Amino acid sequence: MIEQQYIDIFNRYRDTIDSKSVAVLNNLREKALEAFQRQGFPTKKLEDYLYLDVAAEFMPDFGLNLNRVPFAGNPYMAYRCEIPNMTTNLYFVLNDLFHEEHKPKVEYPIGVFVGSFKQFSEQNPDVFAKYYGQAADLYNNGVVAFNTMFAQDGFVIYVPKGVIVEQPIQLINILKSEFNYLVNRRILIIAEDDAQVKLLICDHTVDETHFLATQVTEIFAGKNAMVDYYDLEENSDKVTRLTNTFVYQEEASNVLVNNMTLNTGVSRNNYHVKLRGEHSEAYVCGMVIADRKQYVDNFAFLDHAKPHCTSTQLFKYVLQDEAKGAFCGRILVEKDAQKTLAYQSNNNLCISPTAHMYAKPQLEIYADDVKCSHGLTTGQLDEEALLYLRSRGIGKDAARLLLMQAFTAGVLEHVRIPRLRDRLADLVEKRFKGESVRCGNCAVCK
Repeated sequence: MIEQQYIDIFNRYRDTIDSKSVAVLNNLREKALEAFQRQGFPTKKLEDYLYLDVAAEFMPDFGLNLNRVPFAGNPYMAYRCEIPNMTTNLYFVLNDLFHEEHKPKVEYPIGVFVGSFKQFSEQNPDVFAKYYGQAADLYNNGVVAFNTMFAQDGFVIYVPKGVIVEQPIQLINILKSEFNYLVNRRILIIAEDDAQVKLLICDHTVDETHFLATQVTEIFAGKNAMVDYYDLEENSDKVTRLTNTFVYQEEASNVLVNNMTLNTGVSRNNYHVKLRGEHSEAYVCGMVIADRKQYVDNFAFLDHAKPHCTSTQLFKYVLQDEAKGAFCGRILVEKDAQKTLAYQSNNNLCISPTAHMYAKPQLEIYADDVKCSHGLTTGQLDEEALLYLRSRGIGKDAARLLLMQAFTAGVLEHVRIPRLRDRLADLVEKRFKGESVRCGNCAVCK
């Protein structure tokens, strides 16, 4: 049983794990261990994991940086992820270690914190203890419990009441190792009442070794708060990425979660959004471009707990070669959530006959005054549209490119930073052309 191997590691090195972390994280480890022992890793026996045996992904021998050995060098010099005409406040996580040493000084509004869990726990211990681990569900996902057992640090954004952070924040996750490596990343975003913040995450792989990355993100949006969370995957084919994103929304809050998978090996992204305040709005979007033998699986569960809330799910896949995709979208409307508006759409293109897509839309409604809908399409490129473009003098390859770009445009329209949207459209075009995806002047992508 693969779980026992990790339980033994945890028990053997528990003192090291605790001594290299902070009290708020350590206080949840025992509960996480109990939850992990009870459920283990997800397998194909579970309905929501019919196409991915998560437990099997943990079978190889991986290294862990439990002693928190820092990396030499300055990532700000080596890895520059610049988006043309858009300035961001830039931070780095190397594997699962926040890079503190060369962090630039940024003049944020009073009270705003951006940085590591360790430093945040020293400056705002009560706030940290109030939010950490409160949204992440330990008891229904073994990967979340596992991550909570082993995570020793993380990246946190805290925006106090009434504060607006105008400039987007960018976090670059770098996977770098000469041997197989397991990382456990943690992200916490707290936007109190009337606060606003935008975060862009970029995942990159430097070395061609096998990586397994677990990531748990918790987003708390207070009354009238607005949070944008963009997650860009540009990993190697040897990366397995397992993420769980949990969102709690209060009255009249607005949260956008937008994931774009341009390259990966195996990727499973879970989204759990709870609309706990009236008139809150949630947008959960995803775009997948996969080829060769890549596998991308997105699961989205939106829980409408209060009246007058709106949610939108939009996921689009373009699969080529022997790539496989899976999508499960679930909308729950609780009995008191009258006047709910909930929309779900999943559209998929299988460019080659050996590509496979598995999709399952679900609606669970207990209120009677709602408007809910879901739509699902899976097919190939429209031959009539292709013929029309070619009749206008456009070559076959160019015509196919135009149709694929038009297909993915709907997800990019939900990017609320115009310059980022333009840059992503450029990256999508390069990906469809088979070119290396390069982010600005980033040395990793070159």
